[in-house]
Amino acid sequence: MEANKIGIIGSGSWATAIAKIVTDNQQSINWWVRQASNIDYFKKRHHNPHYLRNTYFDVSSISFYSEIKEVIAHSDILLIAVPSIHIEASLVGVDAAMLKDKRIISAVKGVMPKHNVLLHEYLQVAFQFPLSQYFTLLGPSHAEEVAAEQLSYLTFSGTDLNATEVISKYFETEYINTRINNDVIGVQYAGVAKNIYALGAGIAHGLEYGDNFLSVFIANAANEMQALLISIMGKEKEHALNYDSSVYLGDLLVTCYSLHSRNRTFGNMIGKGYSVRAAELELNMVAEGYNASKCIVAINEKHKVALPIITAIYGILWEGHDPAAAFKAIEKILL
Repeated sequence: MEANKIGIIGSGSWATAIAKIVTDNQQSINWWVRQASNIDYFKKRHHNPHYLRNTYFDVSSISFYSEIKEVIAHSDILLIAVPSIHIEASLVGVDAAMLKDKRIISAVKGVMPKHNVLLHEYLQVAFQFPLSQYFTLLGPSHAEEVAAEQLSYLTFSGTDLNATEVISKYFETEYINTRINNDVIGVQYAGVAKNIYALGAGIAHGLEYGDNFLSVFIANAANEMQALLISIMGKEKEHALNYDSSVYLGDLLVTCYSLHSRNRTFGNMIGKGYSVRAAELELNMVAEGYNASKCIVAINEKHKVALPIITAIYGILWEGHDPAAAFKAIEKILL
């Protein structure tokens, strides 16, 4: 494996789990942690002060920086793992020259809500960053299980499968199996949509629907997601990719069912009667599906795909629709 230095941008639970994977694979990393006090804590206690606190690191393999430009300057590969709503603010002060000849891996599972675009689209416009140097890292996986070294699967996507294979090798360990494909855009939209459906699964649980209903709900969500992806990607993709594979259906299933899923947890609070604001305060983490529901509805104005489940969840979260009434309506359209 060629010697490239990986820089990690972000210090939440998913960024922390990814840092564990890479360092367990005997790679040193540069790590952007915004607050210097958190860096001091990390160096002294060898674990993240706020996320995955039971995950310990050999800090001799980590160069910490509170200035993002330093991480960029000292890294060949940049892995971005911050919530989509914070990406633009995180990159303030960065210019196109700094990113020239870098490779970027997106571990973001959301649409940038201010612009209704995916990360690669934002990078192309703001930094003239080419899609050929852009890769994605998606599940199905939860940070908590990765940190506990429970067997997990990661899917890497890139326009060049050979380059994508090289990237994926940095993340292979005894507890991580990697897969690759070239559906860079489709996997990102799948990662966005599954968070919305997981919110819906959580709402259903909060409303005391059982497993029988939830299985039908998720099956219909899978069909709806596939219709959205085919519309966005074009009909020619319909038979070229396996939408039943782990990065599409698998990630949808684990996000809808797992108790580790923050989107499911957020939705459960909504179903139990919490306001959106109260649920945000209680969760104290970003549930990507909340903003994603608004973004996908806006993006779908162009594609005009029938998205009754996403539309219903959007109505609950953004238009104040009663969750119980909205799910009564959903009951009637499930196949």
